[in-house]
Amino acid sequence: MNIRIGNGYDIHRLVPDRDLILGGVNIPHSLGLLGHSDADALTHAIMDAMLGALSLGDIGHYFPPSDAKWSGANSLSLLQQVDQLIKARGWHVGNIDSVIVAEQPKMKPHLPAMQEKIASTLQINRDQVGIKATTNEKLGPVGRQEGIAVYAAVLLFRG
Repeated sequence: MNIRIGNGYDIHRLVPDRDLILGGVNIPHSLGLLGHSDADALTHAIMDAMLGALSLGDIGHYFPPSDAKWSGANSLSLLQQVDQLIKARGWHVGNIDSVIVAEQPKMKPHLPAMQEKIASTLQINRDQVGIKATTNEKLGPVGRQEGIAVYAAVLLFRG
């Protein structure tokens, strides 16, 4: 088989006194995402999708929150390591499709910068990185603005 598909999901709690970083972009907001690394839920979901496509587990296996080494880590650097892992096995990213679920702040103005940072990190074209944004219609923890969730699908190809 020369193609593989993986999906990923991540959610982080919104808290004061943290930066809101998604796709490597620092988004101005009164709250930020809580996590061991920089809590970039978009990049985390993409990494999990990449790893899942090759049955390589999840990011917790490679970058465990119990390891102080990863405290405050830049998720784009982690994404680059995951990319090297899949490339070492002969695979490459064909495309990414993702959706950020957040009530606030509005994501649309930041999507092009996110696409550019992720594409640059993975050394792929920007049009291979799809990022959409939606709300949760005020339902559940995301709707109550307690957190931000992200879903991602990644197509890998061999060659």
